[in-house]
Amino acid sequence: MLERAAFFGVAGNLVLYLNSAELKWAGEQASRAALVFLGASYLLAPVGGWLADVYLGRYRAIVLSLLLYLAASGLLASTAFPDGRSSFCGEIPSARLEPACPSPGCQYTSRATYCAPTLYAALLLLALAASSVRSNLTSFGADQVMDLGRHASRRFFNWFYWSLNVGAMLSLLVVAFIQQNINFLLGYSIVVGCVGLAFFIFLFATPSFIIKPPTGSQVSSMLKLALQNCCPRLWHRHSARDPPSAQLLPDQRLPQPGPSPKEDIANFQVLVKILPVMVTLVPYWMVYFQMQSTYVLQGLHLQIPNIFPNCPTNRSETLRAQGSIYKIPEAWLLLANVIVLLILVPVKDHLLDPLLLRCKLLPSALQKMALGMFFGFTSVIVAGILEMKRLEYISHNQTVSQQIGQDTYYAAPLSIWWQTPQYLLIGISEIFASIAGLEFAYSEAPRSMQGALMGIFFCLSGVGSLLGSSLVALLSLPRGWLYCPEDTGESGGLPGNGTLLEGGLERGCQLLSALTPGRRKWHIRLRKTGLEPKPSPLPTAWPPLHGPP
Repeated sequence: MLERAAFFGVAGNLVLYLNSAELKWAGEQASRAALVFLGASYLLAPVGGWLADVYLGRYRAIVLSLLLYLAASGLLASTAFPDGRSSFCGEIPSARLEPACPSPGCQYTSRATYCAPTLYAALLLLALAASSVRSNLTSFGADQVMDLGRHASRRFFNWFYWSLNVGAMLSLLVVAFIQQNINFLLGYSIVVGCVGLAFFIFLFATPSFIIKPPTGSQVSSMLKLALQNCCPRLWHRHSARDPPSAQLLPDQRLPQPGPSPKEDIANFQVLVKILPVMVTLVPYWMVYFQMQSTYVLQGLHLQIPNIFPNCPTNRSETLRAQGSIYKIPEAWLLLANVIVLLILVPVKDHLLDPLLLRCKLLPSALQKMALGMFFGFTSVIVAGILEMKRLEYISHNQTVSQQIGQDTYYAAPLSIWWQTPQYLLIGISEIFASIAGLEFAYSEAPRSMQGALMGIFFCLSGVGSLLGSSLVALLSLPRGWLYCPEDTGESGGLPGNGTLLEGGLERGCQLLSALTPGRRKWHIRLRKTGLEPKPSPLPTAWPPLHGPP
């Protein structure tokens, strides 16, 4: 929970911080840095899992990652006050006077980003630490309840995911508000405090942990077996350069510590069945991460109700609609999904799952993942229906203007609360697809590859996020469905200016929803391969939950 609060404390307003008057990064430079940070925080997850499996063990990997987290967050916080910036970055270069550029063909020279090496180093170190904690803390927590059976593991993943969203909500409510309305130094100091508190709590709880030593990883063995099966010619060419001892048959080799060659082959066969299941979630992540992009874009063109009436303007995000003034932190738009999860996870754990257990109808992890994909499909269908309804108002020139910051958006007279069903559905889909995916990756992975496979699970979610962003970027090109060259400002949002009001978002939602049925069919085919775990016997008593460390 504390680690997630720290992560969202960095990611929630990173673009706003880099674009602030203190650093003066251009908008595209700040957005690029935020994408690098978010992408690296997912794509580096297998590295931390592999190091834990081979060298460190999960406990030491988490401790070292939290120390790195603490140092990197401290470095980022030091850039939020003048003395720290001058120490790590030097003085900000004075702005050079540029000649006027009245003609359409001339170009301005782009200036170098101030403090870029320090900030990129801090962000990449933060991404490495966050990805390592994410991939190891999940499996380390599951180790604590593994002896209590599959049902205890399932409950652990439910509440582990719930605690992550508690941290996200606290960060978005408190830290994001402080960063936008007070200053970033105080906001990033809270981030450092969260990481430090998490580190000391983890150390103090050490005597109660079940700590397992590193068992070695079979990643290299799996890669060799994959090369041998997929590319036999390349394998023979590679093995011809190996020493004679490496070419002996498995029975002729001297015994080595760790899994035997037969165990390697058995684990490889399991891995061949696991990875396609995890890959089928990539299109789901493409749909899921639209919540942070196209759903927000749609919400900006719906009528936003009064949140904080009669508040004086400050440095915060300010919304003016129908003559009133409101302060809305930009990061608060992500709270809808978080609140849905906080409500539905306890309902599922305390009401739905026990009822299904008593009726012997509790679905397996694969069935839950397929159900989550269905709800994700339904969410974008609902978003597309809302978009078509919004366009009906626009076609009749029924719009209201609302100002967010310096930009004016012309919205349809539909309340943003009409987006509640699609956020509710995407939250339900996350409960089934993401939580069940974590449970599946941990329970079905070979013991020596649990950390690495947890990392691969999070890495694939990052791949889905990047593919979803690429899809949006592709659709935003000229002649694309989401091409909106003038979507903000006084002229933006009016029909005829090539804006979102002329349509296209509903076709983007239809394209995203088309990704789901195909992957569900593939998912059903994978269930027929025999990977579906057999249901464990029902417990005589509901096992107590050991909360996340």
